[in-house]
Amino acid sequence: MDATHNSARPSPATTPAGGAARHNVFCTIVPPHVLDKLARAEDPALADPALRTLATDAAQRTRRRITTVRGAVAAPPRADADKPKRTIYDTKHHETLPGRKVCGEGDKPGKDETVNRAYAGLGATFELYLKAFGRKSIDDSGLPLNATVHYGEDYGNAFWDGERMVFGDGDGEIFLDFTIPVDVIGHELTHGVTQYSANLEYFGQSGALNESMSDVFGSLIKQYSLGQTADQADWLIGAGLLAPRVTGEALRSMKAPGTAYDDDVLGKDPQPGTMDHYVQTSRDNGGVHINSGIPNHAFYFVAEALGGKAWERAGQIWYDVLTGGELGSDAQFTDFARLTTAAARARYGEGVEQKALLKAWAQVGVPTS
Repeated sequence: MDATHNSARPSPATTPAGGAARHNVFCTIVPPHVLDKLARAEDPALADPALRTLATDAAQRTRRRITTVRGAVAAPPRADADKPKRTIYDTKHHETLPGRKVCGEGDKPGKDETVNRAYAGLGATFELYLKAFGRKSIDDSGLPLNATVHYGEDYGNAFWDGERMVFGDGDGEIFLDFTIPVDVIGHELTHGVTQYSANLEYFGQSGALNESMSDVFGSLIKQYSLGQTADQADWLIGAGLLAPRVTGEALRSMKAPGTAYDDDVLGKDPQPGTMDHYVQTSRDNGGVHINSGIPNHAFYFVAEALGGKAWERAGQIWYDVLTGGELGSDAQFTDFARLTTAAARARYGEGVEQKALLKAWAQVGVPTS
C-alpha cells in the first residue's frame, strides 16, 4: 500500500490526480487497497476474482463520473413516504443493471435467501432512519429503495451507485455473500443519505468522514435490528462477510481500529484509531477507507460513555450534524468535531453528552476548536 504514517496534522485535501470530480461518488464496502492486495496473490483462485472485481469497480466508477452531476435533488415526497417501497432485482451473475425484478414491496420471502436478506436489510435501514430520526427514506421524501443481487461473476464487493444498492456473491474463498451483514447494507445506503444531505466530497478527510458516516449508521442499523445497547454491540463492520480461511473478524472495527483482520493474504488492517497514526496516501482517494477509523473511534467512545442505545443520543448528535446544513462538503475532522460538540450542547445542554464529545475527540487527537 502506498502509504506513510504521519503524526502531523494533515493539510486540507487537494484535488485527486486527474482532477476527477469528488462528488461523483461510487462507494464500495471493500476498499481498493484490500482488492489490490488480493490481486497480487499467487493463487489464481484468489487473484482472478479480485482482478475482475477491480475492473468492474473501475468501469462503474467511470460510468458514475460521466452520468452524475454535483449533489442530488430529492424527488417530490410520496404520499406514503413513511412506508418503504422496496424492489429487488437479479442480474444472474451478469453486470447489466438493474437485472430482472424478483421481489417487490409486500412480497412474501422466497427460496433465494440472498433476495430475502437484501429485502430485509433495506427495510431495517428504512426503519432505523424513520423511527430514530424521523427520516423518510434515503432522501427524506420516500425514495424507493432498489437493490440488485447476484451481480457479476464472483464479484467481491457491494456498492451504492447513486441510485441503487448492488451486491456481489463473493468468491467463497475470501468473501461470502455481501447481503449477509446487515451493516453492509446500512453502510451503503447511508452513502445515499450523505449524498442527499451534506454531500461530503469523497477525498481526504471529507471522504473519510463520508465513509465514517456510513460505518456509524451501518453499525447503528445492526444494533437497532438486534435490539443491542452500546455495551452489547460488537462494533464490527462486515462481521460474517469473511470466509472461514481468512484470519479476521470483519472489514473494520470501530472499537479497535486496525484489529479487524491480520491475514497472510489480506495483510493487516491498516486503520488508525488516532491522529498520531493518520495515514498519508495517494491511494483510495486519499485514504478514505483507512483514516475513517479515527472518527469511527470517536463515535465508539461517545456511545460507550453515554451507554444505552447508541442511536438515541450519540447517533442523534451525528445525524444532527450530517443533516443540519452546517457541515461543508469539504469538511475536515476538526470541523466535524467542532460541529458535533456544538450539536450536543444545542440538543442536550452542557451536560454529559457534551463532556463525552470533548473527551472522545481528545482521545483520538482531534481538536474541537
